[in-house]
Amino acid sequence: MTNLRKCAVIGVGFVGATAAFTLATSGLFTEIILLDANRKKAEGEAADISHGIAFTQPCAVRAGEYTDLSECGLIVIAAGANQKPGETRIELLGRNRVILQSILDHLLPVNQEAILLIVSNPVDLLTYMAQRLSRLPAGQVIGSGTVLDTARLKHLLGQSLGVDSRNVHAFIIGEHGDSELAVWSSANISGVDLDDYCRICGKDASREALHRIYISVRDAAYAIIEGKGATYYGIGLAVRRIAEAIVRDEHSVLPVSSVVSGHYGISDLCLGLPCVVGRNGVQNVLDIPLSAAEQEQLYASAQKMRALLSEIGL
Repeated sequence: MTNLRKCAVIGVGFVGATAAFTLATSGLFTEIILLDANRKKAEGEAADISHGIAFTQPCAVRAGEYTDLSECGLIVIAAGANQKPGETRIELLGRNRVILQSILDHLLPVNQEAILLIVSNPVDLLTYMAQRLSRLPAGQVIGSGTVLDTARLKHLLGQSLGVDSRNVHAFIIGEHGDSELAVWSSANISGVDLDDYCRICGKDASREALHRIYISVRDAAYAIIEGKGATYYGIGLAVRRIAEAIVRDEHSVLPVSSVVSGHYGISDLCLGLPCVVGRNGVQNVLDIPLSAAEQEQLYASAQKMRALLSEIGL
């Protein structure tokens, strides 16, 4: 029997360690277990995080082994090779596929009830692989999808419009990567259509202005990697947000990645799409309205992912 108040993070590099920190300080969990191929790295990260727990809510953070994960209700998989400057997420696939297979070989014998949250890149392809290899129910295997991309869009659009990003309602969907797309057709500011809001407030909502924002979102990771070598704070907070929806059974709508079956005419593929997320993982995938152009872009993103899966025999 699993306990959603117990969590594990597998892989404590920049992303995994930051995710572990955000989860340990969230108040969601009573225990967090860290695993890494480098045991001393896991022990060091666990100790460092533990030393700050006195300033937050109680949570036991420790290094462990796969046998310690039998009761964990949520397992975050952040293990994988780091993305190099100039390297696409897709180029990471070959290196990370082997790592994922090894993790599942060790994990499944001790726990097949936990919700798996895949964070390693390329996240959509690895989420699909994890679900296929594990044979767990589709909703139980989730990728971080375009949750971070959507947050970037809200931030940049909020900056451009001079409004709190929490009042910006818009999605990035599709691949977490170069073929992702912004759903401008349903974007709104607290229920006010984006075009209407810009007209009322005298802001620029031209196609060129919105495209510049989209490009900044799409290429954000590359710019950050060029500047500091890796991205981890944003995705760490995205992991915390997804965990909140699961542990609190919020039924929140988040653009996570999961296996889709017939949505937008796409099947047997993982893409970031708006999903209802709760205690059991992905409970529903939502077909939000798309313009004809957006539908075409999403289909192109799906075809790109399918071609890559075909190349590796899946």
